[in-house]
Amino acid sequence: MMMPYDEMRDGEGRVRGHYREFDSWLAGMPGDRLAQKRVEADGLFRRTGITFAVYGEEAGAERLIPFDVVPRIITAAEWRKLFKGLKQRVTALNAFIADIYHDQDILKDGRIPPEQVLCNTQYRPEMQGIEVPGDIYAHIAGIDVVRAGEGEFYVLEDNLRVPSGVSYMLEDRKVMMRLFPELFARYAVEPVQHYPDILLDNLRSVAPPGVREPTVALLTPGAHNSAYFEHAFLAQQMGVELVEGQDLVVRDGFVFMRTTRGPQRVHVIYRRVDDDFLDPLAFRPDSMLGVPGLLAAYRAGHVTIANAIGTGVADDKSIYPYVPEMIRFYLDEEPVIDNVPTRILRRPEDLAYTLEHLDELVVKEVHGAGGYGMLVGPKASRAELEQFRGLIKAHPGRYIAQPTLALSTCPTFVDEGVAPRHIDLRPFVLSGRDVRIVPGGLTRVALRPGSLVVNSSQGGGTKDTWVLER
Repeated sequence: MMMPYDEMRDGEGRVRGHYREFDSWLAGMPGDRLAQKRVEADGLFRRTGITFAVYGEEAGAERLIPFDVVPRIITAAEWRKLFKGLKQRVTALNAFIADIYHDQDILKDGRIPPEQVLCNTQYRPEMQGIEVPGDIYAHIAGIDVVRAGEGEFYVLEDNLRVPSGVSYMLEDRKVMMRLFPELFARYAVEPVQHYPDILLDNLRSVAPPGVREPTVALLTPGAHNSAYFEHAFLAQQMGVELVEGQDLVVRDGFVFMRTTRGPQRVHVIYRRVDDDFLDPLAFRPDSMLGVPGLLAAYRAGHVTIANAIGTGVADDKSIYPYVPEMIRFYLDEEPVIDNVPTRILRRPEDLAYTLEHLDELVVKEVHGAGGYGMLVGPKASRAELEQFRGLIKAHPGRYIAQPTLALSTCPTFVDEGVAPRHIDLRPFVLSGRDVRIVPGGLTRVALRPGSLVVNSSQGGGTKDTWVLER
């Protein structure tokens, strides 16, 4: 595997232009000051209540996501390319979702095998023929981007169901500005704090037709959900009600929120509840998290749900390999940001290659998430390789395989000092009247030496992401 691209230094070890001010600042930093600042940051996050739960651990176990005090810096030119590529990708994904729930032209044209879509567990036949405002299904998308090779960007994953992590983007910036005001005096960094205002404007823009002053509510599964802090944080920042299923009721095809002043109509629901649990009359009858009759109100066009029901089919890993084809089909353009080359294991030739090169590849379960259901071949033991080989042979259609990318590294403050660690980036793409992206996103960092897994549930941390104004 080739040496990873270093965000701060070039191949000759010289500091890149946009990191020079930071390098000079770091050189003048007393040895123990970063350690003190890290402790201070942990205290700030703890006081704010930014924790997350890891499912499968002891009940009530809450963790801080480790925060790294070294920022990740992106130039204005790099951001322009990212913005263009992300806007293109999410526009095509929205066109794809609208198409598969209406005319299915891309399937008729043979660009994607119909069974990949129509037999997908995330495909919701209940959405067939439903008109949604602006044909927008993925109002909030978290697109995971990595850097490899000579520094080129690749999309690793599309998160279109209930993408999370934006609260960490916002709080990371707040903490950095408090801890290191002198660094911000050296850099002109694009702001991110206005994200909640853009999100609210975005949600209001997709209200049902004819609604002038839409009421928006954020639907949470409740305080036991691992991302509950983010739900409460975003509702508070937007100035909208945080509701659970029991707080909403459907009457005569309209959705109302119970309030002390009586029922109040809700026009837009920013839902952080999975499809299966949204409406016990339409999906899982045992769900205590949803709203009976919600799908009927949605079908009638009396409420907008963001993200739309059924968006998950477009972020399934079995559909990911076809996104470049969607861009060509719907937009008649070539992708600005490439996919990671992907082998689809239900194809006999891809299966044979993968089984032969298993120790070189990353194999992912198509419905897996959070770094689970995944094999990193070069890091796996012989026993793990053989176990995965058996799983793949038994159900090849459940897996895709990709080369082991040398993810870019960024200087990170760890126990032994400042050292390179692998990173990715999740920008948040908002689709409403137009497509808007706050400059930056959530940079996740693999804190373990050599690890490529950045997920918080697997021991990863976060960094503040700086996009330079010029």
